[in-house]
Amino acid sequence: MDMKKKKQTEFRNPLYLIECRFLKLYLVLGFLLRIVLMLASPADASFTMGETIRLLGVGILSDFGMGILLLIPLQIFYLGLNEWKYNRVAGWVIEVLIASALIYVCCFHSIFDEYGGGAPKIAKIFIGWKLLSFTLRFLIPKIREAWRRVTLYTTWGVYVFLFLCVTAGEIIFWQEFGVRYNFIAVDYLVYTHEVIGNIMESYSIVPLLLLIVILTVSIILWDSRKRRFRLTGLYTPRLLAVHLAIYAAFAVCSYFILWGTHSMQSNNQYVTQLEQNGACDFVIAFQSNKLEYDKFYPMLPKQQAISMYHKEAELNADGSKTIGDSITTRRPNIVLITVESLSADFLTRYGNKQQLTPELDRLMQKGLVFDRLYAAGNRTVRGLEALSLCVPPSAGESIIKRKANRMGSLSVGSVLGKLGYRCQFFYGGDSYFDNMGDFFSHNGYEVIDRNDIASKDITFANIWGVCDEDIFKKSLETFDANTRDGSPFFAQIMTTSNHRPYTYPAGRIKVEGDPNTREAAVKYTDYAIGKFIRDAARKSWFNNTVFIIIADHCASSAGKTSLPIDRYHIPCIVYAPAIVKSQKVEKVCSQIDVMPTILSLLRLKSRVRFTGQDILSPTFRPRAFMATYQDLGYLEGNRLTVLSPVRVVRQYSVRPLGDGTYDEQPVSQLDNHLVRKAQAYYQYINLYLKAR
Repeated sequence: MDMKKKKQTEFRNPLYLIECRFLKLYLVLGFLLRIVLMLASPADASFTMGETIRLLGVGILSDFGMGILLLIPLQIFYLGLNEWKYNRVAGWVIEVLIASALIYVCCFHSIFDEYGGGAPKIAKIFIGWKLLSFTLRFLIPKIREAWRRVTLYTTWGVYVFLFLCVTAGEIIFWQEFGVRYNFIAVDYLVYTHEVIGNIMESYSIVPLLLLIVILTVSIILWDSRKRRFRLTGLYTPRLLAVHLAIYAAFAVCSYFILWGTHSMQSNNQYVTQLEQNGACDFVIAFQSNKLEYDKFYPMLPKQQAISMYHKEAELNADGSKTIGDSITTRRPNIVLITVESLSADFLTRYGNKQQLTPELDRLMQKGLVFDRLYAAGNRTVRGLEALSLCVPPSAGESIIKRKANRMGSLSVGSVLGKLGYRCQFFYGGDSYFDNMGDFFSHNGYEVIDRNDIASKDITFANIWGVCDEDIFKKSLETFDANTRDGSPFFAQIMTTSNHRPYTYPAGRIKVEGDPNTREAAVKYTDYAIGKFIRDAARKSWFNNTVFIIIADHCASSAGKTSLPIDRYHIPCIVYAPAIVKSQKVEKVCSQIDVMPTILSLLRLKSRVRFTGQDILSPTFRPRAFMATYQDLGYLEGNRLTVLSPVRVVRQYSVRPLGDGTYDEQPVSQLDNHLVRKAQAYYQYINLYLKAR
């Protein structure tokens, strides 16, 4: 009887138990997660029965493949579950190696420092712990068995806990961006302070983590209730080789399963996203943040691409053109307000019924308004790139975030600097975020951020920075100083308040219900802009200043297609009662056209290398650029051309609908002339821009 009981309770190999139970949990929760994400999809999402069966079926395969590969760390851990390492010679060799690794990460500029963020600290803590723990086990044999038991259960717990956290995170990420984990999640790993702070301020994290801990303990207790780990003599060298070979075979098969499932595409982007595995998407994004354009995109012959680009951008053979017709004695100041996540559909003019933007609505009645202007991308750096460089979006990472981001005479700051302007970039947060400080400070701008605002002048701040009122107040003080110095100024102000956790100073606006919503944040930002304009109107420099109010991108870019046009539609208002006449412009145009239009409108004669053109010119050809980090879109007429890896070209017939959205239907017959235009624009920007 005792022997029978022993067989029931003892499990020869603890790793086999952990792996089997974890994989089962991974598949079950992955299936349930897809159902939850389907239910939490944006309003425009819909799924046929066939699409539902497909995404759930393919999703199980995708999860199985990723679940197997996630067990790789356990195979490495498995190698250490032996007694051989405690041999005197082997033990001292291991001691020296771990100690050397610790010295390397603590005393030298390591590979972890190159990565940045929290990586160096994590490496130091991990290696330091490994040195301490091995030293204790090596020198005190009596604690080894208990230590191994605790380590096994802890490892199991970490796996389950992290998986539950990642699953909860996927739900939050889906609600925010309408996609599984992608390059945005990768970027945010670098900015742990802002991101963790944002999460803590936006969600009830402590109760959520407590619930996850309880679930983790419960799952492990349930799965191990009738089993005990065998702790010693788990394998011989030959048996270890067999175990690892079996796992390697499963891992190879899983790799091809993942490759196959993540290569599948659907006309419904929500199906494409949901049938994939979030963790796998994260790894892919981590590897492909920088795309080598000539390896991934369809190419034209180099000279043809350059010639077509010069023609379309109206550039001379040397890659430059002249904007404006004279340098006037009265050089107006220019203030460019880039508003965080201000979709056009937040404004009354574009169909919103909630009265969120009374100040912007008022300014639109008195200003120059571009009604069909589209953002270049779906992130802040994309908007800043488009407005400061006036070129179509680059593939992969934004130019702003790259090390090679010194653009010389290409930047607006450099162009206006040559005309005697004092150029400044204002940001309410820390400008190291998204590499903004590095980019602007090396491209003709003086950077002024949260660190330049005295503590006594900060009325409200959250993890992203000071409230919009505070950065506007700092801007006004700086503009007064600029005026006293006698220099015209060009200022670009990046707001922060319209960002989760959607917090702002109390008492500024009236909100019914939850005060911390996107709509409430939009209403506050609108209030802050209105106050800023009224305060500016009392300044001596106001009548000689042009204000441009434009979004960096929309609040959401998710849709059934990879580039849903309505999710790139943003407002743009030029307000200068003494200088610019009120006018409504219906031409399709892009963020990259805004500053060239302003330079021409103000008759500031400049030699530039911009792709962007003067929207008000009779020769302007309506078109727009819009992109994700890998899908590069070109809109002209009723046709949207999309260039994608790997050398994929798609076109959609675009038809506006009554509710402000667009019907985008794939076409079977490509318009090759438009394809070549798209290729020329993007090929030049990604391969030849800095060579000229």
